[in-house]
Amino acid sequence: MRAILVKHNQGPAENLYLGNAEKPSPGPGKVLVKVKAFGLNRMDILQREGRYPLPPGAPDILGVEFSGHVVQVGDGVSEWNAGDEVLGLTSGGAYAEYVVAPHKNLIRKPAHLSWIEAASIPEVFLTAFQALVVIAEVKEGDDVLVHAGASGVGIAAIQLARLYGANTVTATASTQEKLDMLLSLASGATHAVNYKTQDFAQEVKKITGGKGVDVIIDFVGQSHWQKNIDALAYDGRLTLLAVLSGAEVPQFNLLPILYKRLRIQGSTLRARSEDYQAELVARFKREAFDHITGSSGDGRIRTYIHKVYPWAEIQEAHREMEANKNSGKIVAEVV
Repeated sequence: MRAILVKHNQGPAENLYLGNAEKPSPGPGKVLVKVKAFGLNRMDILQREGRYPLPPGAPDILGVEFSGHVVQVGDGVSEWNAGDEVLGLTSGGAYAEYVVAPHKNLIRKPAHLSWIEAASIPEVFLTAFQALVVIAEVKEGDDVLVHAGASGVGIAAIQLARLYGANTVTATASTQEKLDMLLSLASGATHAVNYKTQDFAQEVKKITGGKGVDVIIDFVGQSHWQKNIDALAYDGRLTLLAVLSGAEVPQFNLLPILYKRLRIQGSTLRARSEDYQAELVARFKREAFDHITGSSGDGRIRTYIHKVYPWAEIQEAHREMEANKNSGKIVAEVV
């Protein structure tokens, strides 16, 4: 089969190329899908650079989210048949003509979603759902702060917070263009802050009447740490998804964590067990998935596509993400 490969197994975007790889086959409990489109994620860049340890048994080929047709099912799989249209999550291998995924990690593609829209959903929405709903336990009336608001996960988290009844949802981004976009979305941010020119901790305290936010979803890490602690209300919850600015905070005071009763938890998804992912997918389907439409639909949650690339232009797609140019999801089409 054809697949996107990496010369020398790691390197810059220029090392990506369309080559040939062995077609996978579905073992027990697995499903083989012919891929129509796949989503790009920040972890793909890290893996390409050799800086992302793969979960045991994961294929070397990049990519964890996709849409496509079921081709073949393994032993013990009864709910899927050849020809079924699906979107799904896998531990790797989505940058290819064919991918294998656990049968419980697939969701039937509704007719109102295009292949591109369907491929943009699994990783970002499940990551946001896990961080916001499962871990941070967002509830009606909460004030929420979402960093990297214009990223795929950021936009998903903002909308999920609104779906679950958040009082305010403040998003941070680095440009006025991104901030304007986040405020303009149908279920977008209620407030937006430029983290480069404003102190987001001070801003959210103004927004919440001095209380602070109940929930923070953070991808940034080191540079945001102290302001995050300052921004949290009593009994606040912070979910850490990445450390894009660095992993080490040289010095900080533990007392605010103690006296404000803060809860801080890291979150990953790719390395989780199949059983955990299956439960997460099932809950997401029950509570949120049916609300999702494309950007031109009328869903309470919408998926927003920044740009679609034919997969032969995967180098350009990676450069677009590396340059932080995207407001919404970057998707590649297998053509």
